[in-house]
Amino acid sequence: MRVIFMGTPDFAVPTLNALVGAGHEVVLVVAQPDQPVGRGRVLTAPPVAARAGALGLPLAQPRALRSGPFPERFRGLGADVAVVLAYGRILPLPLLQAPRLGCVNVHASLLPRWRGAAPIQAALLAGDLETGVCTQQMEEGLDTGPVFLEARTALAPRETAGTLHDRLAAMSAEIAVQTLSELERRTPTPQGSDGVCWAPKIEKADGRVDWALPAEALDRRVRAMTPWPGGWTPLAKGPLRLARALPVEGAGAPGEVLSLDPLVVACGEGALALERVVPPGRKEMDGASFARGQRLTVGELLGGDAWRW
Repeated sequence: MRVIFMGTPDFAVPTLNALVGAGHEVVLVVAQPDQPVGRGRVLTAPPVAARAGALGLPLAQPRALRSGPFPERFRGLGADVAVVLAYGRILPLPLLQAPRLGCVNVHASLLPRWRGAAPIQAALLAGDLETGVCTQQMEEGLDTGPVFLEARTALAPRETAGTLHDRLAAMSAEIAVQTLSELERRTPTPQGSDGVCWAPKIEKADGRVDWALPAEALDRRVRAMTPWPGGWTPLAKGPLRLARALPVEGAGAPGEVLSLDPLVVACGEGALALERVVPPGRKEMDGASFARGQRLTVGELLGGDAWRW
């Protein structure tokens, strides 16, 4: 097939690789524009754009989808289908209708559960037992289109957004290739109205730990926000990032230090053992080393004067 591929982050790269490997003619790769990255604000190509360059594929990084030269170029390619995965922008109707077979979206959840920008994190936050990937015929509504195929996977007990990201990226590549192989003979199934959930974009503030919540909920939040933005709690000089935490037995006021080695902090219900932490401006360390460096004592409250690093 003549395929337009639209994607931006590293999550989409395995699918681009798979489409090329399956013998499809990728007539155009579309990614978001280059962005300044790091302290030096160096203009950097997104992963999909970089991979397109390495594969020698034609690339577009339009700033406008409704005006300028891009819409005409898109429509003029005579593509059979556009495959869209984590592109990051909503496609206008003329683009959705331009390819002969329309646009197929690969989405990292089991629709209609977790429509939106952050389905991986949402599944972990909710404590879902399984998730997966699916392909849908795109329409003007966000993630509302009928579903072609889905693939399911159980969530591991200590799953993080990072580990789940990598597994679902590989699954997305497989299901995209399979969908295109069956596209002209498969009728997609409309999504039901039951079980619709929304997964909004993750912001840095979403990683903040509220010690009044149960330990199980905070454990899910830390894992859902790993690697970015990380579960964190404020200190005087910046956030203390919780790189790895584990629910344990314990009782006390929310935020109260119950133990120093291991470093255990009370929650609204139960407690969290802070196994690995990243203090502001420091490298990752174990919680006990942080407690020693801070000269903590049992009974202090996280966020109080003792937490001054």
